[in-house]
Amino acid sequence: MKISINRLKKYLALTESPEEIGALLTRSGLEVEAIEPFESVRGGLQGVVIGEVMTCEKHPDADKLSVTTVDIGGAIVPIVCGAPNVRQGQKVLVATVGSKLFPTEGDPIEIKKAKIRGQVSEGMICAEDEIGIGTSHAGIMVLDTSLPNGTPAADYLEIAQDDILEIGLTPNRADAASHLGVARDLKALLGREICLDLDPILKIEGTAPTVTVEVQNSADCPRYAGVVVTDLKIGPSPQWLQNFLRSLDLEPINNVVDVTNFILHDLGQPLHAFDADQISEGKIIVGKLPKGTPFVTLDEKERKLSGEELMISDPKGGLCIGGIFGGKGSGVSDSTKTIFLESAYFSPDIIRKGSQFHGLKTDASFRFERGTDPNMPVYALKQAVKLLQEIAGGKLASEILDIYPSPVQDFVIEVKYGHINRLIGKKIEPTEVRSILESLDIRVENETQEGFTAVVKPYRVDVTREADIIEEVLRIHGFHQVELSPALKTDFLAEHPVKDLNKLQYKLSEILAGQGYFELITNSLTKPSYVEKSGFLDGTKSVEIYNKLSEDLGVMRQTLLFSGLEVLAHNINRRQTDLKCFEFGTIYSKTDSGYQEDRRLAIFHSGNSTSESWVAPTRAFGFADIYATVEKILQKLNIEPSAVSIIEHGAFSIGLQLKSGEKELGTIGLVDEKMLKLAEVRQEVWFADLNWDLLCKKASGLKKYQEISKFPEVRRDLSLVLDKAVSYDQVKSVAEKAGGKLLRQIGVFDVYQVIK
Repeated sequence: MKISINRLKKYLALTESPEEIGALLTRSGLEVEAIEPFESVRGGLQGVVIGEVMTCEKHPDADKLSVTTVDIGGAIVPIVCGAPNVRQGQKVLVATVGSKLFPTEGDPIEIKKAKIRGQVSEGMICAEDEIGIGTSHAGIMVLDTSLPNGTPAADYLEIAQDDILEIGLTPNRADAASHLGVARDLKALLGREICLDLDPILKIEGTAPTVTVEVQNSADCPRYAGVVVTDLKIGPSPQWLQNFLRSLDLEPINNVVDVTNFILHDLGQPLHAFDADQISEGKIIVGKLPKGTPFVTLDEKERKLSGEELMISDPKGGLCIGGIFGGKGSGVSDSTKTIFLESAYFSPDIIRKGSQFHGLKTDASFRFERGTDPNMPVYALKQAVKLLQEIAGGKLASEILDIYPSPVQDFVIEVKYGHINRLIGKKIEPTEVRSILESLDIRVENETQEGFTAVVKPYRVDVTREADIIEEVLRIHGFHQVELSPALKTDFLAEHPVKDLNKLQYKLSEILAGQGYFELITNSLTKPSYVEKSGFLDGTKSVEIYNKLSEDLGVMRQTLLFSGLEVLAHNINRRQTDLKCFEFGTIYSKTDSGYQEDRRLAIFHSGNSTSESWVAPTRAFGFADIYATVEKILQKLNIEPSAVSIIEHGAFSIGLQLKSGEKELGTIGLVDEKMLKLAEVRQEVWFADLNWDLLCKKASGLKKYQEISKFPEVRRDLSLVLDKAVSYDQVKSVAEKAGGKLLRQIGVFDVYQVIK
């Protein structure tokens, strides 16, 4: 929602900057998301003034140029002009030296002192396209004005400059969907009086056919008001009204429609103007039409009615979808002379249903479906008629019709001071509570030491309970003024949601199984010889079994490697040579303080990655295959290693170590032949050993999303000559540091080595 600072100043004496006003409103619950400057003419015509041509002579060296002197108020300057219509004695617009113009087409122009064919020129006499107010370049603008020379052009042309607040209006604050609504909050926040126009005194001047109204269901339309205005002259609105609408990103249409849009955004009351000559039998019917009835709206689309939306009709058929969108046949056109101006209070429920059914979201429906002020329709009508008289020559041709059988009552709420202090967390004096509520037009009655009765006007649709009253007190008093208790603390912040580790393991098992892996479940007891002969396991950490069933099952395993290799050997010996397996298992070790268990995830590759086929040759598993699987697991868990380093020890002939901070996430590599012999495996095996406990701790269920770039990616192929000792991770680290946020992806696509 856009709000004009200039219009707010019509309601309140504002001396604060737009930024200060934005901060105040945001603090009170009307979040100002942006503050945008508005200029009806780009640049505001800064430096452009009214001047008078004192002398005008032909340029001695150019037939199409004139040499003039121009009085710009306080100085007479020479200007070389190329316009064919420049003459002595004319009042003109002059861009002075240093000013910057924004033409209707083309780039901005900065005015500088110059010499043109040998003649000094200190400014420019302007055509309308050169200052961005039109398209004509036939000649300079000649003014008919008695304003003194040096008067800013912005004053003469009524150039508007404004600051526009972009407010992210929450659904509960329907009352603030207007300039008046925002002004009411500023009134309370600043403690200043609000200036609201009095009801204008309107006299019936014209004559027109009587328009009668029938409201079929007062629950759908509790209040319906209208008036007839005749002798209208349809045309463009005055500049001030066009500027106001454009500042709110609305395009002016004509003076009658513009007035209805002005009242909507100024007072929050939607109006609708019907061409009175198009109303059959001079009768308006507020009710429903049968389901399936065709109706053509202002956008020239035929819509089938649901039978549940509220329709404004005449005896022949629909004129308007009530509170949402007008009909094509009854709208204001250039030939309209007489209008019936509608101002109503509709039930939010029926407007919401109709808007959702037809997929129509208009400025009017936005307000009606949230709840407008039932006391506003007649006041808004009077203000609209006053404007139509001023800018469209309209004449009031009827009494104001107001059908309001059951007036909406004020909300009456009982409030306790003790509850205010308890919910806010701070004692607020009764005098301040009363002052805040009265500044918000909430009456305080029946006040006692314990509490009071609050009487709330029905335009505050969100204030119906004691808690709502307390919220009003708090937002005006200021959230920032409620001090935090020095005793407020927490010793533990729980994870939300709490991770279910069994579900996490099951999820990854499904992913791996879906990629063709088989799950292993092996014995936690293993051969002591693996520890003795492998060379990378620590015998002092072995957990020995006191009552051994056999020597082959004498210790608890320190790694999942050998139990997995035994399964591979068993399958290979039975001619199942292409294997992809994984295992979630526990390893055990002895420590100084007792015993320790750690959960691991092991992944095995052996043989060929593709089965034999006549279509393509088979390919053996390689490092890239197992690394891709590990990478996918980390991505699913939203974990990114902080460091990757090469290892050539332990169980691997060559491999990588992945770290998160100082802790090891896991290792990946080609199993050393010595380990294979211990398990009697006769083909290459790729093995990944991941720290499942650490992965579970680091795992995050949060998905990270970002907006898709508006620009195509730019790929750069770099050929680098490097020493063999330089690792890919080192190159990647340097590239990421240099590329910063612009660098999104790094990869190796070719490696060339010198073989000696």
